[in-house]
Amino acid sequence: MSKLRILYAATEINPFLQTTKVAEFLRMLPQGMQERGMEIRIFVPRFGLINERKNRLHEVVRLSGINIAVGEEEKPLIIKVASIPNAKLQVYFIDNEDYFHRKSVLVDKDNKFHADNDERAIFFCKGVLETVKKLGWQPDIVHCNDWMTGLIPMYLKTTYKKDPIFKDAKSMFTVYNNGFDHKFEGDLLEKVKMLDIEDSMLTHLKTADFEGFVKMGMEYADIVVRPQEENFSENIAALFTKYTKTRQISNDSDENFLDAHYDLYNELAN
Repeated sequence: MSKLRILYAATEINPFLQTTKVAEFLRMLPQGMQERGMEIRIFVPRFGLINERKNRLHEVVRLSGINIAVGEEEKPLIIKVASIPNAKLQVYFIDNEDYFHRKSVLVDKDNKFHADNDERAIFFCKGVLETVKKLGWQPDIVHCNDWMTGLIPMYLKTTYKKDPIFKDAKSMFTVYNNGFDHKFEGDLLEKVKMLDIEDSMLTHLKTADFEGFVKMGMEYADIVVRPQEENFSENIAALFTKYTKTRQISNDSDENFLDAHYDLYNELAN
């Protein structure tokens, strides 16, 4: 069996940042797959809580300097990289001064949801794909984790469909119970758009909320993963039953968890 190339996109990863279970999942899964012979790349946002000096992040100048469009605005993309201690894994950090330098993740010190978290998600999704293009690294599977990565499967099936780097890539979307009540303001659909994307493809986003981003990921991904131990709202739970491409994975033991993903990746690639 050929060596699969897996691209991970997620909101966070241990030991750099942990606010949810996603960070543990992303710490364990890529290493487990690497030990099983797969080739790995990992992308996360460079939230301001991540201490650059302590974690030895440094800018990759040859990958930085792209401008990413979010609606009518273009923002410069900075790529930083760091290694996970005691593992042969590098993590790429998507950074931008306007979006990621505040000392918080999704809420401020008063627990108020950042109004531009939609733009931060869009910038992250587009930034990941543009950086992978610049790397010239062709993934077999793009594994997206949590709502903030929910647009990537759609971009892969539209704007990047014919790109030599992504033309054969399949996508997986793992949903987590990290919902929020905030509704985004402004023209979300215009901010999300890229080449070959029509309004009709973005219908789910008209709600401008958590569910909208999750529905986008579920609609366009080739496989949807439901972690068995997560407790979802009735609305989200109902979505899992709607999509026959949903797979349930238990985290009852690390070995079973890794084996289940290994099998899924191979099923998807073949």
